[in-house]
Amino acid sequence: MLVHRYGPFAGVDPLQAGNVVQLFIVLGLTVGWISTYMFRVANKDMTYAQQLRDYEKKVMEVQKAKREMRARGAETTLASSVLFAMERRSNCTPSSSENGVLDVKPLRSLAPMFPAPFGFNAITQSTVPPFVCVTPFGSSPAGSDPSYPSGVPPMFPPFSFHEAPNQKPSNPDPVSVATRVGDAPVAMTPGANGSLRASPFCTSAKTPTSATFWTPSVTNVSIDEDEDPSLDDNMPASGRKTKRARRRGSNQVGSSGTDVKRKRPNKSLNTELSLLPSSSNHPRESVEIVLMTYDALRRRLLQLDEAKDVNRRQDLKAGAIMAGKDLKANAGKRIGPVPGVEIGDIFYFRFEMCLIGLHAPSMAGIDYMTANFSDKDEPVAICIVSAGGYENEDDDVDVLIYSGQGGSGKHDKKQPDDQKLERGNLALERSLHRKNQIRVVRSTKDVSCPTGKIYIYDGLYKIDDSWIEKGKTGFNIFKYKLLREPGQPDGIAVWKMIQKWKENPSSRGRVILPDISSGAENIPVCLINDVDDERGPNHFVYVTTVKYLRHTISMKALEGCMCLSVCLPGDTNCFCAQQNNGDLPYNSMGLLVRRKPLIYECSVSCQCSFNCRNRVTQKGIRLHFEVFRTKDRGWGLRSWDPIRAGTFICEYAGEVISKTRVEGDGEEDEYIFQATYLGEKASRWNCGPELLEDPDINNSNEVFRPFPITISAKNSGNIARFMNHSCSPNVFWQPVLYDHGDEDYPHIMFFAIKHIPPMTELTYDYGLHGDEAGQQEIGTGSISRRAKKCLCGSPNCRGYFG
Repeated sequence: MLVHRYGPFAGVDPLQAGNVVQLFIVLGLTVGWISTYMFRVANKDMTYAQQLRDYEKKVMEVQKAKREMRARGAETTLASSVLFAMERRSNCTPSSSENGVLDVKPLRSLAPMFPAPFGFNAITQSTVPPFVCVTPFGSSPAGSDPSYPSGVPPMFPPFSFHEAPNQKPSNPDPVSVATRVGDAPVAMTPGANGSLRASPFCTSAKTPTSATFWTPSVTNVSIDEDEDPSLDDNMPASGRKTKRARRRGSNQVGSSGTDVKRKRPNKSLNTELSLLPSSSNHPRESVEIVLMTYDALRRRLLQLDEAKDVNRRQDLKAGAIMAGKDLKANAGKRIGPVPGVEIGDIFYFRFEMCLIGLHAPSMAGIDYMTANFSDKDEPVAICIVSAGGYENEDDDVDVLIYSGQGGSGKHDKKQPDDQKLERGNLALERSLHRKNQIRVVRSTKDVSCPTGKIYIYDGLYKIDDSWIEKGKTGFNIFKYKLLREPGQPDGIAVWKMIQKWKENPSSRGRVILPDISSGAENIPVCLINDVDDERGPNHFVYVTTVKYLRHTISMKALEGCMCLSVCLPGDTNCFCAQQNNGDLPYNSMGLLVRRKPLIYECSVSCQCSFNCRNRVTQKGIRLHFEVFRTKDRGWGLRSWDPIRAGTFICEYAGEVISKTRVEGDGEEDEYIFQATYLGEKASRWNCGPELLEDPDINNSNEVFRPFPITISAKNSGNIARFMNHSCSPNVFWQPVLYDHGDEDYPHIMFFAIKHIPPMTELTYDYGLHGDEAGQQEIGTGSISRRAKKCLCGSPNCRGYFG
């Protein structure tokens, strides 16, 4: 064994001595590394503290410069907020080589990042380091911004827009047309977040302007990245997400400024609408045609998918088809009210609001546009949707506390980061200063669909205040307080009021009878009079079905199907489906898909159960109705519940009478129903599926078939006897057979033409009966002696009915 003979390691093995030396070296390196680390940490903390002191000093210098420039009366372009940027490695902790504030620039010199339509690149190219934007308001109350000296007004002059009369949209040239708003000229420029077409811009009534703004015409629908995390739009239970459309990278606008190739629309809006049966160019009629066409197309797509047993987003596909055909109303963007859209209107899909110009983004909750104020382009918010995806406070019917967008993950509801003052948040902040009107759409849960929402247009609001606060996840979020403009009809307030009635029916005032049906209906029907002292209608016997001249047993029997349990869509062996031209007439939600000359429901001869989807009307009413006193048309009918297009309303119950009795009875009967007139609006309810170019649909446009049945509800009837006439109705009648096979004497069932908000009167078109087919118009001069003056007040009122 080799050992040391001399020195401190005498008698020690050399290998063991080497290990001791290595141990000392490791200990020395460890101590040195710890010392270096502690020094760097201390130095880093000192650097960060120095940066904060430099930043505070810079802010004081900027404020001092602003006060000096205001004192000299010079025009300043400094922004009310300080934008600073720091190159950071992680968690905003600067390194030792950083020197605090890198750059401070006026807000006007910075171009925020805005989302753009597909095929366009609206990102401002810049070599400046990333910016951290600090709101000028913070958590301080309105008017107490420390960046403004006492007595100095804000740099953003307020403006206001007054509601202009409804006007027909025009197609402006792609240039900005300036108009005067207050004291500052305003020019509209291309919308930042993807408006589809140009439209008139509503300004003060004192200035009859045709001021317009231009936006790219594209067929793809813009989907904002700041989508509502709670958005489901009646998504199927499978939870399948829709793939995001890809941007056309080869056609994007680059730094060279090359033009963008866009798909040319097939037809213009007016051209497409002219192909549909229309009797008026009134904005309300145009909006209803677009919505009716969209929903008919969506229902047909759903019917086809159910037959194939697939789950898809029919609402998005129908919207894409409509946008591709350029079938839109009020295309473009505007500040203030939208022609043809009324406060209280309801929507079941976000795309419906897109197609009528109420809210352009199909996903994002904030819609905004870019306006020019005194040669200064700024974004302003024009519409917001409170869909429940963020921490909003909407219990007050006149006040909405709205949370900003962004900061949320794509697949969860957690906030991974603070919200930034950009895009929609920046537009809301500018609208606080500009005091422009903002359309507000609130939402509520759709009880008929587990994943669905109902969107309610609540009218015009203005932003009163904004601040920043910590969210539930601990990150900063922007908050905006919006106040409802006074003097508007009730919107969400009606829903709040009805909810109280349902919880406590005794809270409904002026009730004459709590249930006019005396228990005959599934749901009580109350009788209300809050107009005058009338104590109720004339006496009649309440019945829930029609009484034929002879018993149904002696009538022709209806052949049944052999389906087990329930009838299924797409089953070619189902006899009931074969009788209905191969498709079941109702979808899985019990909504009527298309109007047919005659619908065959399952009967007692069918082997399927009572829960079959082809047994809708025979189950009775499913809505909470009330009979109420109108101001000038006697008694009327309305519902506490929202009614979706295609929903079954009720049957016209009464007594079937002969034609001789109708003509020979000297006493006038105001409760007679004759199945000889359908109405123009009901006849075009099926328009829309033709856009699919489906040969089965195109070949099924049967001519209207009148029926010889006449029903009188004078002595016995149900709630249908209280439905008044309207030349622009929201209900139509549909003949249905289920308890007998005599096609001349069907049941008369009523269905909703469109989405009907709660407390809206239900009406159908009585028609104008002439001497022959009972469908003569006023211009022919053939008016029945039973004709009466019409008081419906619709834009296309014929003047008479009956």
